Amino acid sequence: MKTFLLIAVILLTTVSAAFAQENTVEKQRAEVKKLESMVGQWKGSGWIQQGPNRENFTGTEMVQRKLDGLAILIEGKFTNPEGKVIHETLAVLSFDPKDSKYRFRTYLASGMGGEFDFQVVEGGYKWGFQVQGGTIRYTIKTDNDAWFEIGEFSRDGQTWMKFFEMNLNKVK
Repeated sequence: MKTFLLIAVILLTTVSAAFAQENTVEKQRAEVKKLESMVGQWKGSGWIQQGPNRENFTGTEMVQRKLDGLAILIEGKFTNPEGKVIHETLAVLSFDPKDSKYRFRTYLASGMGGEFDFQVVEGGYKWGFQVQGGTIRYTIKTDNDAWFEIGEFSRDGQTWMKFFEMNLNKVK
């Protein structure tokens, strides 16, 4: 009888754990689905201000669903008018059910990168990070086949200065 009870408890625990895991995966998939408007191949142009120098660029963002909808892979490559690559990035977006927040991990061709806060907001997305002397934030708005993104810097969290703007159109 003791053996039967022990087997029943082990079986019940295993089934409960499997069910909890499935619910967690479905929650992750549902949260990543909220990023659906980013998926596709995008092409366009923009500008970036670094110190006194403002540089124009053109390029693409390739955004793909991965791992059966559990993650989003983003690949971006942008060049200046002379054809020199000025920004190349790889990023992975996923949802952490334990912390109930998105994980945005970036890798840059410059060797820099990191993990940043990422939020779904009305009409788009926001992400940002602290830097020495202030805060940088990016706001992405997607509407049908258009992607509009700005980057801003603030020393005090109240007054924001735009240093980046990008307009992309979905090509696939």
